[in-house]
Amino acid sequence: MTALISRQTTSLEKASQLLKSQPKKRNKKKKSAKCGILWSAVPVWNIPWISPLMGEKRRRELTPRGHFYPNSSPSIDTRVYTVCEDVPIGGHAFDIDASDLDNDPLTYSLLGSNAVFFTVDSSSGSVTVKNALDRENKAVGSSLFSVQAIDYDTSLAGVVRYTIDEVSPNNIENPFSISPTTGQVTLVKPLNYTSLSSFYRLQINATDGGGKCASDETVYNSAIVFSFITVKDVPDLDPQFTGTSFVGNVEENSPAGTSVFQVTAIDPDTGILDKIIYTIEASTADGLFAISRDDGIISVLSMIDREVVGDTVTLTVKATESQPNIHEVQASTTTNVQINILDVNDNKPQFYKCEEDTCVVATEFTGDIAEHSVGAVPINMEVKDLDKTANTELRLEGADKDVFSVEPSFTQISESVVQIMVRQSQNLDFEKKQQMILQVIAIDKETNLGSTATVTINIKDINDNSPTFPKSTYKLSVAEHSPMNTVVDTITADDPDTMDQGNITYLLLPESILTFFDVNPETGEIYVKNQDLLDREARAQYSATLQARDSNDNPGSTVLEITLTDINDQPPVINRDSYLQYVAEGEQFQLKIDATDGDEPNTPNSEIVFSLEPNDFSSIFTIDPSSGMLTNSGKLDREALDPKLDGRIVLTIKATDKGSPPLSSTAPVFINVEDINDNAPQFKDSSYTFSVKEGIKGSFVGSVHAEDMDQTTEFNRISFSIISGSFGSFVISTSEGESGYMGRITVDPELDYESPRKQYKLQVEAMDLGNEKAEVMVEVNVLDVNDERPEFESIESVRVKENTTIVEAIAKFRAHDKDTNHSLVYQLESVTCMCGGSSEPCSWFVLDSNGDVKVNAEQTVDYEECNQAVIQAQVVDEYTETGQNNSITPGQMIINIEDINDNYPQFSPPDSVFVVVSEGASIGTSVAKVTATDLDSGVNSQIKFKVTDVKFKDTNGQTSDKLNLFEAVTTQQNNIYVGLIQTIQSLDLNLRGKYLVTITATDTGGLSTSTVLEIFTVDVTYKVELQFDISKEEVQDKEDEIKRALTSATESVVKIITIEDAKGIASRNKAKSVVVAYFVYLNGTALTKGEVETKLSNPEYFLLLQNLGLSNIGNVPVTEEGTNPVQYVLLGLVGGLVIVLVVLTTSLLCTRRNYRRKLKAAKAMNSASTVNVDNQKSGPVVPGTNKYTMEGANPVLNLNIDSVLAINMDEENSDIDKVSLNSLDYSDDVINEKGTKSSMQSIQEEEENGGPPEYSEPLGAALAQLGQKKGNDKPAVGFTNPVFDTTDL
Repeated sequence: MTALISRQTTSLEKASQLLKSQPKKRNKKKKSAKCGILWSAVPVWNIPWISPLMGEKRRRELTPRGHFYPNSSPSIDTRVYTVCEDVPIGGHAFDIDASDLDNDPLTYSLLGSNAVFFTVDSSSGSVTVKNALDRENKAVGSSLFSVQAIDYDTSLAGVVRYTIDEVSPNNIENPFSISPTTGQVTLVKPLNYTSLSSFYRLQINATDGGGKCASDETVYNSAIVFSFITVKDVPDLDPQFTGTSFVGNVEENSPAGTSVFQVTAIDPDTGILDKIIYTIEASTADGLFAISRDDGIISVLSMIDREVVGDTVTLTVKATESQPNIHEVQASTTTNVQINILDVNDNKPQFYKCEEDTCVVATEFTGDIAEHSVGAVPINMEVKDLDKTANTELRLEGADKDVFSVEPSFTQISESVVQIMVRQSQNLDFEKKQQMILQVIAIDKETNLGSTATVTINIKDINDNSPTFPKSTYKLSVAEHSPMNTVVDTITADDPDTMDQGNITYLLLPESILTFFDVNPETGEIYVKNQDLLDREARAQYSATLQARDSNDNPGSTVLEITLTDINDQPPVINRDSYLQYVAEGEQFQLKIDATDGDEPNTPNSEIVFSLEPNDFSSIFTIDPSSGMLTNSGKLDREALDPKLDGRIVLTIKATDKGSPPLSSTAPVFINVEDINDNAPQFKDSSYTFSVKEGIKGSFVGSVHAEDMDQTTEFNRISFSIISGSFGSFVISTSEGESGYMGRITVDPELDYESPRKQYKLQVEAMDLGNEKAEVMVEVNVLDVNDERPEFESIESVRVKENTTIVEAIAKFRAHDKDTNHSLVYQLESVTCMCGGSSEPCSWFVLDSNGDVKVNAEQTVDYEECNQAVIQAQVVDEYTETGQNNSITPGQMIINIEDINDNYPQFSPPDSVFVVVSEGASIGTSVAKVTATDLDSGVNSQIKFKVTDVKFKDTNGQTSDKLNLFEAVTTQQNNIYVGLIQTIQSLDLNLRGKYLVTITATDTGGLSTSTVLEIFTVDVTYKVELQFDISKEEVQDKEDEIKRALTSATESVVKIITIEDAKGIASRNKAKSVVVAYFVYLNGTALTKGEVETKLSNPEYFLLLQNLGLSNIGNVPVTEEGTNPVQYVLLGLVGGLVIVLVVLTTSLLCTRRNYRRKLKAAKAMNSASTVNVDNQKSGPVVPGTNKYTMEGANPVLNLNIDSVLAINMDEENSDIDKVSLNSLDYSDDVINEKGTKSSMQSIQEEEENGGPPEYSEPLGAALAQLGQKKGNDKPAVGFTNPVFDTTDL
């Protein structure tokens, strides 16, 4: 280890001179009994150019000439320092002694391999231990031995270098090194016999410097020698105690010399076995135990009291070797021995007062408790029995022992907290007793030894009393409407609790009373709060609760009964708002008027005086001022009163009190003077003369008038009667008139002017209900009258166009009347419209009073709604004087509504998605269908469809025009027109997307509507083959059910192309029939075979389809191109043509047979329209004819035809051909209806079903097969059209 002192230097040469001039000091060695010489400090000088660790003196600056100023270096007093290996980490080891002639500040540091064991204070040079020190017997760095190898070569070849190749054991780090030049083996790491190894084997290698002569390669020679090193053990280990636990037991009070425990220690050094000496180095209780020096037996030395020393005593026993170890010290070790002191019951229980952490023996205890409390009284008492096991019984004595209990009453614990518990909290009443004294007695149940402690319990006052008032009820009074803050009374409460003196607050309850009164919370003063609300007449008494609360919010209360004294603030109140009395005229009237006064009774404020207010009738009445009796003072005559009063007299009664000032009130009295029958009827005229027309039963003749002066209907009601002169032809009825009554004379029965009696004199009597009577004479003259009924003339039906707006009359009702003097008026009875086969009321037409029928301007006549209207009318003769004035039979007019073309055709929503597949992409194929209706009738409802625009929208959204691809063929089903959308050109199946086809529906009137159909293209790769284990016929019978099941499973539209037998196909050897179909979503997306198979595998639908015969989902077979049969057919036709030419030469005159041949050829022409002819140059291919573009071809085959075929069908006979074609089409339709399958129908089935048809003509089969090969691999998809036939093709 090197000590480094750094400071400023001036010159390297100067520093060297100073170093040489320093005097040398001899090392001094210090020895210690426990220490060895470990480290030596050697001065090593480090003279930097500029030291970074300078003091206050700065380095000398360079002079302008570059010279240095002289400066001296510090010096270290070199010596050997002695450090004990057991100096703890951080302990002081030694101080570095250094000095400087210039007295510059010095900085200290340590360098070298051993510097890791120490650290130095940089400013003072004090060195402390940094890591644990360990001194071994052989010091590190010691030379052990040398090896030498001789090499007789010269030059480099004779130079030997030494290395240690291997050290055994090799599981520890190599502690040896060898000098490569001298062969000196040195110890570089400490040895330890116990923890490392006791034996080492070194393999030492000696290698020369190598050399070469004739060879370019250097040759090295080496030799190996083994060296064995044995490590000898030295006494360097401390002794060790045997055993892992050292515990002994002894009873307290045991005699001295009692053996307690024995310890044993050994020397672990191998082969040394030094004697062990035992001593007790420390004890938790001194002087109690001793140990034998030689054998380690621990025994009792003096009296042991467990209660003093505790339950255990721990001894520190030391085992020391008798001989010094390698460090010249006696090695030793220590261990702890625990002695358990066993208890003996030799103490009595005693009481202790414990405060904080201190407990002292006490016999007097004091505790405070609040009165009426429950729980424990805090006295800090503990009972202790110093013996380990206690059997202590506790009890109470004293005059107040029943108020308390002690807990625990018995304990086996040496130290127990004693609690005085309250048993009778009701007896803890401060107001009765402020202190209680108890004796607590503790007795040891085994020895009957005990102690007594006196407990004084001070009872503390608590706020356990509520305030009380001297009275439970206070009766108070105050004048009503007293001013605000008027003091009613002052009421206070008492509370015996000491803390509540002067601390009582008051509150008035309930909250509703605070509207009227309130209390001062501190003084208890009750005062008025609202002057206006204190009204004795509204409320004379108030009941309130005055509550007092102490400082603990304990309440006490008393009842306040507050009575309001009266002031004259209430006027008299008449008991009724008004009086209504009845009195017969001429009788005496009496009425008692009652009134009350809200003021206090039996005082002037409530004494009432009655009087009458002056008016027109007060002079005939009087009222008693005290009793209020109202009477009449004059006669009451009903007829003397104004009739408008209806016998009612109104008086005003006034009631006045005698208060100051006086107050009053009034009430009306209504007196109804009832009428008596004291007057007879009187006619207004002395006689009456009337005229009446004949023939009118009940005709009014005239009225007589009479009046009774009595004012009530009971006595002035008059009834009339005819006493004489009527001869049974007149009756009289009584009714009330404006003044009096009226006798209305009418005819009963009819009068006849042609009879002899044309004048009547009637004696009429008027009598009231009191049988008072009067009579008068009435003369009646009979006049001639108009008594015939009008009649309608015949009316023809009328036609009116719908939507008409004419304002003139469209028809007229006519009627006649036999009477010369008449006035006819027409009245509308009803208008009924025929709508959809039923009649219902309508208002399309109106009828004028002169009989004119007009269109209602507010309504629109609509043929599509109703096509007929029926008007019923009545005619009335306004001049008819007798009998009925209308016609016997109502008039009826029928108006027929004529249709006009006012409705546009209406398309029906499509019920399916339209697609085009490869099987339907050829010319003339129906790919879609539209339906439309027109609400108009007749020719106006006829519709024609036309394709007005075609666009194609590909999958990228790009749209392009595709004109002349489709046409619309119009058909009719009942009243619904169907437009079949057919291809007029072969569709390009390479396109991907959908056709946007605009269809226009136009009626005969030129009104049109358009719609756009989306026709999706579907690739042939989406074709799916379904294999069934049932026959083709069974599949056809269940086709609808199978399609429904497939649709439900795939949630798509199912397009079945073909249903065919599966015979003869290897891949279908288990199936009986095969169905080829497409599955298309409503958005035009088709399902692949895998997607269909996934959806059909759903257990929900698989069982259903399995029950319907589905057995497998296979691949659609692709027809392999083989030998083209058309070639052989054509060759056969060429050969046959030669023969046919010979035959035809003899049959030119057979025109009839020629014509039949043309018919058959036309039929073939019709079927040829379905064949793909892209490979032909021009013109159709007609099976069975010579209509070929290739000159010289004559494909005549053995057709299934009865007639002989001719070959001269050309352009010149086109008209005849067309007629034949039409007739042929018609014939095919008839044959098909009968069930005969023609060749034309076979081709059609191929298109609809997607499979190869059964051809009756070989050439048709060949051409159909050729069409399959030349067809596109990516067909579109279409649906079967139910109205598809050969005519459409």
